[in-house]
Amino acid sequence: MTDERHLDEPAERAALHRDALPAFDPAEPPEEPLVAEHAWGAPTQMSSELPGVPDAFQRLWTPYRMVYIQNGQMPDEHACPFCRAPELADDQGLIVHRGETCFVLLNLYPYNTGHMMVCPYRHVGMYDQATTEEVAEMAVLTQTAMRVLSQVTRCQGFNIGMNQGRIAGAGIADHLHQHIVPRWSLDSNFFPIIAKTKALPILLEDMRQDIQAAWPV
Repeated sequence: MTDERHLDEPAERAALHRDALPAFDPAEPPEEPLVAEHAWGAPTQMSSELPGVPDAFQRLWTPYRMVYIQNGQMPDEHACPFCRAPELADDQGLIVHRGETCFVLLNLYPYNTGHMMVCPYRHVGMYDQATTEEVAEMAVLTQTAMRVLSQVTRCQGFNIGMNQGRIAGAGIADHLHQHIVPRWSLDSNFFPIIAKTKALPILLEDMRQDIQAAWPV
C-alpha cells in the first residue's frame, strides 16, 4: 500500500484520495434520507427538496404582525391608535411616559424588545408640521428613552428615525411618530424586517413596567 506520507507531489496525493473514494453510480439512491429529524424527533424535509435559493439572511417570522397587515391603515384620527392611547390607562395604551406635548409608548408590533415610539398628542402627520415645542420635547424624550433602554435592556446601539408618508413605509402615516429600536451585536441589520433582526421573548407589559420604573421623574 502506498503511504501518503511519502508522496511529495500534490498530484500524487490528490490521485490517492480520488482513488480511495467509492465510485459514483447515478442509478443508486442517495444514502442521505429524504426526511431528516430535528433533535427533538420532529420530521422535516431536506432543504434541497424545497423551492428557493439559500442566501445570507436569517428570517424573523412575525405572524402577529398579520393582524396589523390585514386590518390595514387607520382611516382617520377617530380610529388612530396614537390618538386613542393617551385616553387609556398606561398599561392598556402601552404608555411608559406622558410629557407636555408628546408621550412615549411601546410598539404593539415590535421589531426588537423595547421598541418604543415618541408621538405628539396632536394628530399631525409630517415632521415639518410639528410645533417648535413638540419637536423639542420629541428630542428630549428620545434621548431619555435611549438612556432608559440602555439601562434596562443593556442594548449596544439604536436605530432611531421616522417614515414620513405611506410611500416611505409609514405604518400610521397620519400621526407623527419616531421609532427607537434597541440593538445588540448579534441581531445585525434593521432592514428588511428587518434583515437578520431577532425577536427577544419578553411580554410587552413586563417590558413596559421595567421601562416605566426606570424612567426619570
